[in-house]
Amino acid sequence: MKIVIIGGTGLIGSKTTERLRAKGHEVIAASPNTGVNTITGEGLAEALTGAQVVLDLANSPSFEDKAVMEFFETSGRNLLAAEHAASVKHHVALSVVGTERLQESGYFRAKLVQEKLIREAGIAYTIVHSTQFMEFLGGIAQSALVDGKVHLSPAFVQPIASDDVADAMADVALAQPVNGLVEIAGPERFRLNELVARYLESTGDTRQVVADPNAKYFGARLDDGSLVSDRDPRLGKIGFEQWFATAPRK
Repeated sequence: MKIVIIGGTGLIGSKTTERLRAKGHEVIAASPNTGVNTITGEGLAEALTGAQVVLDLANSPSFEDKAVMEFFETSGRNLLAAEHAASVKHHVALSVVGTERLQESGYFRAKLVQEKLIREAGIAYTIVHSTQFMEFLGGIAQSALVDGKVHLSPAFVQPIASDDVADAMADVALAQPVNGLVEIAGPERFRLNELVARYLESTGDTRQVVADPNAKYFGARLDDGSLVSDRDPRLGKIGFEQWFATAPRK
């Protein structure tokens, strides 16, 4: 089966590509640096010719409100139109657990628009809602810096390792469309501030983490239900300690 992965050279895309190729499928890892651009439309028609499944794993290079909305709207419309022309049978998109609950954030408003485009496109689809990736803990800390301290909400998170995400995306790509949502999440829950403090300490980072209920997460306030899944999610197998023990150090 021919499968096209948009964002196929990124963190999740590259791992999903490996898994699907190992199962014997023809996989096109599509991205601007391989000549496929969903914003300009360059290379889309050629890449999608003969494809049965498309996985959209691309993310906006900017999280600024206007830029991120333009990215997901333009990319989504161009990709779905090209899929119609190529008679693609299954559109799979990776989104975020809590998207509909975090509309104070421009990023999550844009993700919700992306999901609406998919639902209304007339192509069989599966939208995968994932909790935050463990690989992004350092970036979360950096984004929350205030006067040299890391201010983070004490709300619950349920982080998932990228290997578990890739396993799930490969399985969804080979399954029948559900024309709805599938949720995936890590096997453990933590307070966000406590997990990031633990991560920083383990990496030798001495920055102090402050539990701040008013701290925003990419522009949105959190509560205990914002970033976790209670919709019978598929749980990853890799816990934080196992992930940290094998994670590459930058």
